Amino acid sequence: MAMPLEGLRVIDWTIWQQGPVCSAMLGDMGAEVIKIESRDGGDPGRGLAAIGGGDLAERPNFYFEANNRNKQSLALDLKQPEAREIVYRLAAVSDVFVQNFRKGVAERLGLGYGALREHNEKIIYANATGYGPEGPDSGDPSFDQLGLARSGIMLAAGEPDMVPLPIAGGIADQMGAIMLAYGVMTALVARERHGVGQEVDASHLGSMSFLQGLSLSCKLMAGFAFPRTFRARAMNPLWNHYRCSDDAWLALGMLQSDRYWADFCVALGRPELADDARFADMGSRAGNAEACVAELDATFASRPRAEWMEILRKGGDFIFTLVNSIDELPDDPQMKANDYIVDFDHPSFGPTPNVGIPVRLRETPGSLRAPAPELGQHTELLLTDLLGYEWDDVTRLRERGVI
Repeated sequence: MAMPLEGLRVIDWTIWQQGPVCSAMLGDMGAEVIKIESRDGGDPGRGLAAIGGGDLAERPNFYFEANNRNKQSLALDLKQPEAREIVYRLAAVSDVFVQNFRKGVAERLGLGYGALREHNEKIIYANATGYGPEGPDSGDPSFDQLGLARSGIMLAAGEPDMVPLPIAGGIADQMGAIMLAYGVMTALVARERHGVGQEVDASHLGSMSFLQGLSLSCKLMAGFAFPRTFRARAMNPLWNHYRCSDDAWLALGMLQSDRYWADFCVALGRPELADDARFADMGSRAGNAEACVAELDATFASRPRAEWMEILRKGGDFIFTLVNSIDELPDDPQMKANDYIVDFDHPSFGPTPNVGIPVRLRETPGSLRAPAPELGQHTELLLTDLLGYEWDDVTRLRERGVI
């Protein structure tokens, strides 16, 4: 079965997470992705698990595997002219070039958009940055932590009296990668329709701002952003989360709370709450939010979550779900049923669970086909089979430290 990006070739000159995830997403959908790495250690993400104390001998390097599946590795010393010539020859037969180095680095090495466009005027050249291509801070370096900080999301998470809160898991990097992949795909459609190559930019700041688009729009148009709120004082107690007797949490999502309130109280075995004047309607419940949440806290604390799930499923058309931890997420039956977690037969570690592809194309689905490559694993094959180098050339380049 064909894949949607089959036949497209992507050059991936990226490190860490924001850039690599973008090209991995393209690879998941069938693109051939060639990762250019430095000869002296490659992408520093190869060593991140070891920095964090992970045992790379017993398990896959989760960080590098997640960010670099479905790729080939070409190891070069880009300070040497012959290495840059390899990149130029590769650009001439490729569709996309992705890079996430600090502003000016690509140009100094002769790998900027202008240089590659001379070899392929229709190439899509994608930049992953911290704060966007323009402005006084456009050249500043950025990592995920700074993307969280600058975008405002650290002061959107949590309750009003909390300090700025980081969010685990490289969220700004991941979101920046998603938006860059979206930009690349749009540029590819534009090239198909209008015949033009172009430069594409996506940043931590822009991507994380767009992720918070509703709150930011509220600030722009209504004059205020969505405030942090106290769980114990939720203005709509049916849009809140509650701890059950087994310390597991349940989340409610009934935005039109008047529609559900009376039946909900009956289902919980608390019909008297529906008749309580303090909680008679949405406005009353908002005015007495702390008291209402306290009543629901006490009620939910009386039974384990599984019992409440069953009661609510049988009690009416309520909108709710469980609150998962990351530890619990892989075992969620919905994750498995929709292939959001998939098993891959890793050549070194055997069957290995991986994050699946979150978008399903029924006729041309993507797939996880290959693990992250070893450093320089495909160098000789790419030079000879794709770029037409003779084996004597490859030997000479290796002896000179170019590859």
